[in-house]
Amino acid sequence: MYAPTTHETTWLVPRFMPDYTIEIDNIAKRYAEHVAVSDLSLRVPKGAVYGLLGPNGAGKTTTIRMILNIIAPDKGTIRILGRPASDPGITDRIGYLPEERGLYRKMQVRRVLRFLAELKGMRRADADSRITEWMERFDLKTAEKDWGLSKIDELSRGMQQKVQFIGTLLHDPDLVILDEPFSGLDPINAQALKDTIVELKQRGKTIIFSTHLMDNAERLCDSVCIIARGEKVLDGSITDIKHSHGTRNVALSLGGSPSAEISAIMADRSLVDRVDDSNRFFEVELAAGADAQALLQRVVGAGAIVNRFEIVQPSLHQIFLEKVGATPRAPGEGPWTGGVETGMTGHG
Repeated sequence: MYAPTTHETTWLVPRFMPDYTIEIDNIAKRYAEHVAVSDLSLRVPKGAVYGLLGPNGAGKTTTIRMILNIIAPDKGTIRILGRPASDPGITDRIGYLPEERGLYRKMQVRRVLRFLAELKGMRRADADSRITEWMERFDLKTAEKDWGLSKIDELSRGMQQKVQFIGTLLHDPDLVILDEPFSGLDPINAQALKDTIVELKQRGKTIIFSTHLMDNAERLCDSVCIIARGEKVLDGSITDIKHSHGTRNVALSLGGSPSAEISAIMADRSLVDRVDDSNRFFEVELAAGADAQALLQRVVGAGAIVNRFEIVQPSLHQIFLEKVGATPRAPGEGPWTGGVETGMTGHG
């Protein structure tokens, strides 16, 4: 837990605490003939982890830049913590990790972080103390090595991403915005980031992250908004979204590589409407009126070893593909389309 500085305390107790950290009403942004965002309205509850999802080019980063007042919407309004996004003081309550990582490569790590903290109004002594705490947490300062004394370009890519993430959180922001935060991270660093997101939520912070990695969104988010071609196509809590999309889904895991007979079963549209084929794991949406037991009997009859057969709610990945108009693959037809990486799917 971090004690806020005097500067931060003035912002932590506003006169009015709204129910929503972000309130967006009917914003739009056009570049020449390209509509980046069209008539978008959102409500992001306080203390929530909120996913802004969509394929590449959907309008996620443009939306984030409007929230941050980096660019102005052509129409509509944005309020953050009950104040207009254009309020000059509101940025001190926001931490932002951009998709395009950028640090002063020839500067010492501690000096870069101190500079970023002072931009947010922190005193040097408070900043230095907080820098040490975060660097120890992310193993950038150990008994053997203090990477804070090194230049940025002496660090590995993963370590540089840790430094930029620390810079996002140093001033203890109420709203944390992470644009594609898992891009390029190895599993260890990705887990460290996930753990930090969970802790921030426990401390009452609001976290927004944009991603096209559906497994991360499904595991971390309370609510999501799916954007496609600049328009909102779905918005709500993970629980409500999954519940509203039916129970005709089966998670099937096989003990060996699927045979031609299994491929033929999955191609039978009287039994299977959609299938996400990940070699030995299948996420199946049954055809209307089809019986899950009939699918199981045919799979077993084909001689397959079944490690898992479970009726589940559809994964966020399946819902995403349905909403953005992607085409599922039939066996032998190549990968799914839609600009989304599945990660791990089939969570109940």
